[in-house]
Amino acid sequence: MKTVAMIGWIQNLERKSKPVLLLTGAVFLALVGVVDYLTGSELFFSVFYLLGVGWATWFVGRGYGILMSVLSVIVWLAGDVASGAKYSSPFIPAWNAMIFLVFYFIVVWLLTGLRSLQKNLEDRVQQRTLALQQEIAERARLEKEILEIGERERRRIGRDLHDSLCQHLTGTALAGQVLGEKLAAQSLPEAADAGKVVELVEDGITLARQLARGLYPVEMDAEGLMSAFQELATTTASLFRISCEFECRAPVLVHDAATATHLYHIAQEAVRNAVRHGKARRITISLASPEDCVALTVTDDGVGLPEDFRKGRGLGIRIMAHRAAMIGGGFDIRPGPGGGTVVACSFPNPEQSPREERHADDRNI
Repeated sequence: MKTVAMIGWIQNLERKSKPVLLLTGAVFLALVGVVDYLTGSELFFSVFYLLGVGWATWFVGRGYGILMSVLSVIVWLAGDVASGAKYSSPFIPAWNAMIFLVFYFIVVWLLTGLRSLQKNLEDRVQQRTLALQQEIAERARLEKEILEIGERERRRIGRDLHDSLCQHLTGTALAGQVLGEKLAAQSLPEAADAGKVVELVEDGITLARQLARGLYPVEMDAEGLMSAFQELATTTASLFRISCEFECRAPVLVHDAATATHLYHIAQEAVRNAVRHGKARRITISLASPEDCVALTVTDDGVGLPEDFRKGRGLGIRIMAHRAAMIGGGFDIRPGPGGGTVVACSFPNPEQSPREERHADDRNI
């Protein structure tokens, strides 16, 4: 934590303007020079001068570091002379000044190289981060495109089942019915067999329509999602002999077919889990649109979730969360306040304007 705080402090200093940094270095040098003068020539203050040189080199640049080195040596030497320092030869203070100056120059050179390495490292990290962000965005785009391609294929197969196979089976049933009527008119016993064949074909039509609805649940119009949820609730209640209701107090319009399909499959998976794993006897599918958002909630009165359900999420939960992420929404699954499970998904829906909402309300009055 201390290291992180130090790094943050250094980064804040680096964002300061150059005039502020130049003034700070000059003030620091003046303070060190005054203290050096007051303490006399017997105490060395070269380390404190070095702090100013390091500050100037790191935060401003090599040129200012060299200038601070020269000024530090001048201030140190002037302070010693002013405090009454005696030298046996003029060569001695000149030699000492040269030694300190060379030492400061070496520090400036080392800090400049270290600063350059750090800057190069930061640039490389920034480039790698940018490349990683672009790769993540590209991967997300590809995942979304793959899902959209899959959904388009599902819709195509659903339409083909409904428009081709169901129509063909309907024609077959009509032909079988005509055949049964002809056989019955001739009082032949095969008329009953023909009737059974017609019943089997009609069962096949029902199954094909259910498959088509499962593959292509949401119509392309904006109100198709509400109709699909209502049919999902009705079908679930009929198949499993439980109470399954769809609640939508105000019309919720979702114009994007892919988004509506993802939302439908989230609800479908939640209902399936409630029936199979939760052993629920009552399920409620709620759809609302508060403040330019679409909120889907599926609640049940089943056995609820295990205590460690967040650690070992099943495949169905992960798929629901992934679908929610693909439409830019949030996903949550939690125990219900009175038992059971609550599955919630919400996402922004700016396409539904207030004008459309009023129009939809007027149409339903």
